[in-house]
Amino acid sequence: MRTRLLPLLIVLMAGVLLALGFPLAASLAASEQQRVVVDRLDDAARFAALAQFVSESNPGNDERQATLSGELASYHDVYDIRAGIFFRDNRSMAAAPEDWVVPYDGEGRRAFNEALLGRRSHDPPQVWPWQPDARLTIASPVVRDGDVVAVVVTDSPTGQLRSRILRGWLLIFAGEAAAMLLAVGAAFRLTGWVLRPVRVLDAVTHDIATGRMNSRVAATGGPPELRRLASSFNEMADNVEEALEQQRAFVADASHQLRNPLAALLLRIELLALELPEGNEEIASVRTEGKRLARVLDDLLDLALAEHTAAELRLTDVGALTAERVASWRPVADDKGVTLTERCGAVTAWADPVALSSALDAVIDNALKFTPAGAEVTVTVVPDRSTVAVAVADHGPGLTEEELGRIGDRFWRSGRHQNVKGSGLGLSIARVLLTAGGGGVTFAPNEPHGLRVTLTVPRHAPTERDGAA
Repeated sequence: MRTRLLPLLIVLMAGVLLALGFPLAASLAASEQQRVVVDRLDDAARFAALAQFVSESNPGNDERQATLSGELASYHDVYDIRAGIFFRDNRSMAAAPEDWVVPYDGEGRRAFNEALLGRRSHDPPQVWPWQPDARLTIASPVVRDGDVVAVVVTDSPTGQLRSRILRGWLLIFAGEAAAMLLAVGAAFRLTGWVLRPVRVLDAVTHDIATGRMNSRVAATGGPPELRRLASSFNEMADNVEEALEQQRAFVADASHQLRNPLAALLLRIELLALELPEGNEEIASVRTEGKRLARVLDDLLDLALAEHTAAELRLTDVGALTAERVASWRPVADDKGVTLTERCGAVTAWADPVALSSALDAVIDNALKFTPAGAEVTVTVVPDRSTVAVAVADHGPGLTEEELGRIGDRFWRSGRHQNVKGSGLGLSIARVLLTAGGGGVTFAPNEPHGLRVTLTVPRHAPTERDGAA
């Protein structure tokens, strides 16, 4: 969620900064140019005052015209700005350099014509840093007795102006970059503060989904809405745990209470069988159903105890424990004519040895039930970086994709295997036992036919896993 929320916040903040930055950059450029325009207008006004009384009929012999020419030449030499005073008919009164004339087109001509109308240049086109050949032309009228008799024109290079604009833009860019970094840091902190309760809630939900019903959310951080959600979630988890605990207690009590009457009933059946002829089919059927009911009650009691008992995790040699369980089941396999092989190396993991042994017994027993004589059941220990897997693969009839989705459900058995002894609780008990310790059970087809059941247990201690989470 953070990867989706953070880019959205960054894009919005970048848009705000750009929306502020572009007008600021344009305003800075306009301000810098306006300073130059005002300075050139002051210079033009000074030259216009000197040219106001130069004779138009004979300017070459006018002492004032000589003074004006000297001023313009000094101005050009010092500032490298072309300047000139031109009569209305474009004749030159004085200019520096001397061969400079009024432009016939472009911005210079526009400014000259505007000054002939009695208006000074006030809004020349904006000069930008990427225009190396741009020049700034300013024109101001020379007024005598209320009439415009000449025009002062200055044509300035813009190198220094463009440099000042560029430096100002660099400062704006640096400020925008610093503001963006600050905004990104604030966005990281904000999204972390908002999403931390969501991550905790997700982790606790996963814990509860995998059987750790005592996990709860610490509603101490984040927005008030998420804190209320965490409190409501904890209340819901308490109610669910209480309901499950009542269910487990009922199953355990019912299983325990039914065992004694069932044992007495089986004893009476055996006594009754002594009074009947040998090989009576009805009494044999009743005896078989009674034993099956006893197995179901035993499995129900085991399931209730497995769900109620906390796992006692310890560092366990999974390879040695698996080899021990395979050795204990080998006589059963030999009796059925099934080859039971194991590939177990020395590898350790964090597991409850009793729970793992019970889960292995349930899975190996299930594999031997459905493997025909002459086939093979293999038990393989496969270490991984974070888990240790024990794969039990048989060469029985296997299951369809639909049946693979249901395997492990309580009391579920394939319709093709109803005549095989069992209660349908063995794999459920194995799953409950491993889930309590942070492990799990997965089911997959075994090529070319059969079923592969994989038991996994973690390689890291519970505190290490919690810290990593």
